[in-house]
Amino acid sequence: MPPFLSVVIPAYNEEKRLQYSLASVLDFLKQQSYLWEILVSDDGSSDGTAALARETLKGLPHQVLVSPLNRGKGHAVRQGVLAAHGHYILHSDADFSTPIEEVTRFLGYLEKDFDIVIGSRALPDSKVEVRQNFIRETMGRTFNRLARLFSFKGIHDSQCGFKCFRGEVAKNLFSHSRLNGFSFDPEIIFLAQKRGYRIREEPVIWRNSPQSRVRLIADPIHMFWDLLKIRGMHRHTKL
Repeated sequence: MPPFLSVVIPAYNEEKRLQYSLASVLDFLKQQSYLWEILVSDDGSSDGTAALARETLKGLPHQVLVSPLNRGKGHAVRQGVLAAHGHYILHSDADFSTPIEEVTRFLGYLEKDFDIVIGSRALPDSKVEVRQNFIRETMGRTFNRLARLFSFKGIHDSQCGFKCFRGEVAKNLFSHSRLNGFSFDPEIIFLAQKRGYRIREEPVIWRNSPQSRVRLIADPIHMFWDLLKIRGMHRHTKL
């Protein structure tokens, strides 16, 4: 049986960016020999995100999942992962700041010895071609230091929105995850390390999109409190 890749795209009011990113993703996937599907997980958008996705993906293997409420990026990714059919599951931000072509390398590692490959902007070989502004970049580095202190070990960049999993591993982890906001990434990494899954942090190309959904004050506060809760929440979780 040929490999089957599910591409999960969480989206909240992404009508403008999704128009261009879906076009580039489809250009790439249509050239591949393996099976694939695209899942757009609409997190309660008030614009035409879902309608655009349905129209763009008409006649192609896809699912458009729509939440009636805006519940957070973690919830949107979870819904997409649990609905996916692929042997491998990639979740990427809707802007594809890391280009879809990077998944080829990730799949190579998953086909060999790894269960999860995490894209990273913080490794020596990473190519950050368009950077975030100083404030957001500093916040990201600070958050990752705190995440290493309170949740996981060793990972240099938990928040890069480009991660690929073996399908059964992704479903196991996301079926146990609880955080709906931006801190779902540290929670998933924590659960993966608790389970003993083999994780590779891989350098990627990354081009910042200026239309970030992270609010500069409110979201970091929520994310910090979420970090403090992860270990306690999963003290008795059996994976």
